Amino acid sequence: MATIEIAGVRHVYELTAPTTFPHALVFVHGWLLSRGYWQPLIERLAADYQCLSYDLRGFGQSHAISSQEKAEAEARDLALNSSNATNGDGSPYSPTAYARDLKCLLQELNISSAWLIGHSLGGTISLWTAQQMPQSIQGVICVNAGGGIYLKESFEQFRAVGTQLVKLRPRWLPLLPLVDLWMTRANVARAIARSWGRQRIVDLAIAHPEAALGALLDSTTETEINRLPQIVSQLQQPVYFLAGDKDKIMEPKYVRHLASFHPLFQACGENVIEIPECGHLAMLEQTDMVAEQIRAIVTQYK
Repeated sequence: MATIEIAGVRHVYELTAPTTFPHALVFVHGWLLSRGYWQPLIERLAADYQCLSYDLRGFGQSHAISSQEKAEAEARDLALNSSNATNGDGSPYSPTAYARDLKCLLQELNISSAWLIGHSLGGTISLWTAQQMPQSIQGVICVNAGGGIYLKESFEQFRAVGTQLVKLRPRWLPLLPLVDLWMTRANVARAIARSWGRQRIVDLAIAHPEAALGALLDSTTETEINRLPQIVSQLQQPVYFLAGDKDKIMEPKYVRHLASFHPLFQACGENVIEIPECGHLAMLEQTDMVAEQIRAIVTQYK
């Protein structure tokens, strides 16, 4: 584990040794998670690819926004609101803000060529980063990520449930007996190891409230959802989508919808790989298959 400051905020990351492969693999975790969920996958790939994983600001062991940056963000929001802007770009926890963080991280670590692999919200962040760094980002692999359709009632319910989850979670939640067993079955096709259930509880409890709420609300506005297809359609790099066939959070039909805006989709969804017996945590549920697909994708563009 190493640390680095990005815009005055301490971030935690892990970087494996360089290999002969010319591009690094950069792993971006999802909402209320942390870099550790990528570790089983990285263990299978690190011998052949340099792998970078990190905690998004406000999640895992990375800090949230600094007081100075918070004041600057509030000033930007005020200016944006006075201009009738509604895209949330002034927020420190919007997908574009997280993309700026990732851009700075790659520059600070002298990673000039990379494939981005993003899970759920991390997929959105990866797509934004690819747009910001077209020369450095060779391609994107979205894992359990898709969307691009704003369903008002569904999103309002999702935001309300997520908000209550963040506001009502007690810090002592990880101390409750057997609560980790519940997390071994939540949003997955088959139960994952109990150690991962406990990690999910820990990450839920320690996520910074401003970051947790900001990332949830800023990434699910109507404007933000409708911008995703535009981003995908504009990307010149290859973009692939790994979908869990039993994912109830991001159903395959929504993954295919977003994927269809990229030229690689063509008529048959050639940039979508559906993973059997898989829910919303493909990197834990079907680690070997995900690793195999990543290898197959990045190798053909070497």
